[in-house]
Amino acid sequence: MSKRELIEPTPGDKRYVRRDDKGHFTEAADVGKSSAADQRRHSEHDAGPGQGDKGDRQG
Repeated sequence: MSKRELIEPTPGDKRYVRRDDKGHFTEAADVGKSSAADQRRHSEHDAGPGQGDKGDRQG
């Protein structure tokens, strides 16, 4: 799976997106909602770099 990329299409509207092999968006999430969901979620495995929404955070 590709890493999450932070984009800001308009000032103040930051989003995490994933792209496929052709560079098209496959997944998008608002930064505020994504961050809140990451903190609520507890999984059994650590997430790799750029995969913060796919596992537990370290720290």
